[in-house]
Amino acid sequence: MHQPKKLTIISDTSMFKNENDAFAFGPVVRELEYIEHLFDEITWVGFDRSDKEGDLSMKKIKSERIKILTLKNVGGSGVYSFFKIVLQYPIMFWIIFKQIRKSNIIHTRAPSHPALIAILISFFIKKNKIWWNKYAGDWGQIDTPLSYRFQRKILKLASFSKVTINGFWPNQQKHCFSFENPCLTVTDISNGKLIAREKVFSPPFTFSFVGRFDDIKGVSLLLNALKSMPLEQINKIHLIGDGPKINNYKIEAKELGDKVIFHGPLKKANLHHFISQSHFFLLPSKAEGFPKVVAEAACYGVIPIVSNVGSIKHYLNSKNGFIWNIKSDKIPYTTIFNNAIEKEHNELKIISNEVLKLAEQFTFENYLKKLKLHVLVSEEKSKNG
Repeated sequence: MHQPKKLTIISDTSMFKNENDAFAFGPVVRELEYIEHLFDEITWVGFDRSDKEGDLSMKKIKSERIKILTLKNVGGSGVYSFFKIVLQYPIMFWIIFKQIRKSNIIHTRAPSHPALIAILISFFIKKNKIWWNKYAGDWGQIDTPLSYRFQRKILKLASFSKVTINGFWPNQQKHCFSFENPCLTVTDISNGKLIAREKVFSPPFTFSFVGRFDDIKGVSLLLNALKSMPLEQINKIHLIGDGPKINNYKIEAKELGDKVIFHGPLKKANLHHFISQSHFFLLPSKAEGFPKVVAEAACYGVIPIVSNVGSIKHYLNSKNGFIWNIKSDKIPYTTIFNNAIEKEHNELKIISNEVLKLAEQFTFENYLKKLKLHVLVSEEKSKNG
């Protein structure tokens, strides 16, 4: 007799309902759409972000198989925010606990407050459950927030679960599997190769950045690097995303004139349109797991000029990109940037062709294969081979 596969996802993903439909953060919705056929029912727990109605980063959930369950949005820093979070923990615990009891497959998306609650519960409710915990942060980072370190520590101890992480690490536990974040289809790869084939690496160059506008992503660093090159060598600079400091960066970018365009959040098709036009992708970030946008840029032969944080260094090297050692006091990001744009066009073309190969690891097809092989198997089946 077929036992229904009931999946519960515990996350802090932004989501909301209006009178007719449910919406959630687009990249995660696309990920679920690709794997939903593996389950009979999916309940997705996340944070209520009704304030994001109309935000282009949100996507309508079309599948009748996926139901959302919203928690009150909590977060922030400072004493006041801390107490607000603490007061919400009992409420979140009860909602999450009830949902876990109904499901036989539980997927947490950490680091997050809801995921932390679910992971702690997992140590007491193991029977007839498959626990699939995703850690999206930097698995090897030392100077990470206390909450992140704690979640990473208990995931290492949760040997009864399947933990998916970014990158490949020394002494990696047997229950921890290296997974690439899916963001591309086979069609994307095919189209990307056609676009990359026609790309000529000679100035004026087009640059792009995708992400949250804050200091952690290194937006000021990339703007300073761009200011170091002659304006006539720049075609366009596409800055895609949003964040609390966006107006500060618009002021910083003024001397670049109409070369720089702040697009705000974009839907996937528009995002890929602007990335595909680019020669270089800029991300001097201070903290990452592995950013999907690096793989999306690679799909079109766009050369990354990025920092070596997280698992980026596990996938990129001098053959397929330009890597800035963020901890180096001697070599600033601007130097790495200038080394890249001053390369001969034929050398840049070789690097572009190499980074195309990277993109193929980040397809939904590859993700689905790994999911079936490593995660969606019971403990008994795993032991039996």
